[in-house]
Amino acid sequence: MTTTTTSTLAAALADIAAALAARTVVPYVGPGCFALLPDCPIPRNSAELVQRLNAKVAAPGRIRANLTAVAQYIESRRHRKTLEAILNDIFRADVAPTPVHAWLAALPAPELIVDVWYDGVLEGLLSDRADRTWGQIQGLSHPQSTGEWVRHYAPDGSAVAAEAAAAWQTVLYKPSGSVSPAGNYLISDSDFVEVLTEIDIQSPIPPEVQRRRAGKHFLYLGCRFDAEIQRTFARQIAKRSSGRHWAVIEGELSKNEVRFLEQQGIVRIDLPLEEAVTRIGEAVTPPSPRP
Repeated sequence: MTTTTTSTLAAALADIAAALAARTVVPYVGPGCFALLPDCPIPRNSAELVQRLNAKVAAPGRIRANLTAVAQYIESRRHRKTLEAILNDIFRADVAPTPVHAWLAALPAPELIVDVWYDGVLEGLLSDRADRTWGQIQGLSHPQSTGEWVRHYAPDGSAVAAEAAAAWQTVLYKPSGSVSPAGNYLISDSDFVEVLTEIDIQSPIPPEVQRRRAGKHFLYLGCRFDAEIQRTFARQIAKRSSGRHWAVIEGELSKNEVRFLEQQGIVRIDLPLEEAVTRIGEAVTPPSPRP
C-alpha cells in the first residue's frame, strides 16, 4: 500500500482521472457511500443492518453482532422466506442517490461497476440514462437458484440469458445480490459457505465480469476491508486485473486493512469520500476557462 502525501495525492487523483477517461477503471462501491446522506433510511454498513435484523427477530447474544450468523439464525428458525421478506422491507425504502452514486452514473459508460451492497440506487440511476446500454449480473444464494451462481437482468428487470451481457456498454455486477428486481441475497453463513468454497477457482465470478476486469484498475469507494469476507470478495473479483488500484478510505486503518492494501497493490486516498469524488470529477472534466 502507498499512503498518499500531498504530492502523491495529486498524482494519484490525476492517474485515476486519466484511467476513468480511458474507461480502464472498475468502480467498486460499498455501503459506506450512504454515510454521505444525513438521514439515510437504509443501513449504511453491516453493523446497522444486523441491528435492523435483530429488531425483527432477536438472535442470541453471542451472535447478535455477526451479520451472517444472525441472517443464518433467522433463516434456520423462521425460514428463508422470512429472511428475504425482512431484507426486502429494509432495502425497498425510498433512498436518495448519494453524490458518489450520482457521479458514477454520469461517468462515460464504465465497462464494469461492482456494487457490493443490497440497494437498488445505481440500478435506478442507470435506468434513467437513455444514452447507453446496460444490464446487471447478480449473485444468488443456492436456496434462491436452480444451481447457477448468478442471474442476468435487463434494465426492465427481466431475466435474460448470459450471452446478452456481451452487448452491454456497462455491466453492473452485484455479487451479493440486490433488492431489485428479484430480491436476491447472499447474506447468511450457508450462502457464503457455498460461494467461498468455489470462489478461489472463480466459479461464482461470471465470465463477462472476468473478461471486463482484465487489465483494469479498481477504484474502491465506500468500502472497508476489516472483515475476511470483504477482503476475500474484493481479492477474488479483482483477480487477473492490473497491479495498480486505489481506495478512498479516510482515517485510521486496521492492521488487516493495511496488509490487504499492500498485498493487492492498492493506493490509499486519505480524503473524505465526497471530497475525493469531487476532486477526481474535476480532474476528469476540468472547468472551462473563462472568456
